[in-house]
Amino acid sequence: MERRLEGKIAIVTGAARGTGEQTARLFAEQGARVLVADVLEPEGRQVAESIGGAARFVPLDVRSEESWEAAVAASRAHFGEPNVLVNNAGVLLMAALEDTAPEDFQRLVQVNQLGPFLGMRALAGPMRAAGGGSIVNISSVDGVSAKNGVIAYAATKWALRGMTRVAALELGKWGIRVNAVCPEAGGPGMRAPYVPDGVDPVRTLAFTHRLLPYQKEREPVELIRDIARMVLFLASDESLSCTGADFAVDAGWLAGRPDRFSPGA
Repeated sequence: MERRLEGKIAIVTGAARGTGEQTARLFAEQGARVLVADVLEPEGRQVAESIGGAARFVPLDVRSEESWEAAVAASRAHFGEPNVLVNNAGVLLMAALEDTAPEDFQRLVQVNQLGPFLGMRALAGPMRAAGGGSIVNISSVDGVSAKNGVIAYAATKWALRGMTRVAALELGKWGIRVNAVCPEAGGPGMRAPYVPDGVDPVRTLAFTHRLLPYQKEREPVELIRDIARMVLFLASDESLSCTGADFAVDAGWLAGRPDRFSPGA
């Protein structure tokens, strides 16, 4: 049976750990050749080496045009013209509005917003040359709904959803699809600085998925791989009718909260 990404050549940013790592591994399992792109060089190289011949590591600072140009050149040198881009690299800041410094706000804009913009711009030409492709931007439920303490993060993730739609409208004529995935729980590495001492950040993932009790019984890595599975679908030809859309992987987070005093609770 043909693997779902046979013939695809992908660049996955932030692939040294978390959602990016699981996406890169799943892509390779399904036949893609993958550039594991990250600023974390030792970790990224280790991920690529553990995947094997279907992967190569490329150092990538998503804030830099030159770094993106080098990543595209690396793809061409190792595998060919890239036709899949996963804009996964991101940083989190949890702080109240009045405690968020302008420089910290700008830091998130540079990585979470400018980074995907530069990536989409850098890959538009190569994907056009390749006859089309798929761009998957990793947004968040914080880019769809709101909660306190994430004003900078939410700003960038809301912006990324808008950028996704504009890019879908502009690039569709060349067969390039652009979609956003909105997870509730991302990689534990992002969450670690905001978890109390003595608490394993990996173990916090299941408790954000309260609507589905069985989530607590699953291995935490499987919750992250659920996100990667959605990205896989959008990268594959199974999603040829999907563009300019949001795909939530949130175990019902955006559906609302059950009211235990009302019928059906």
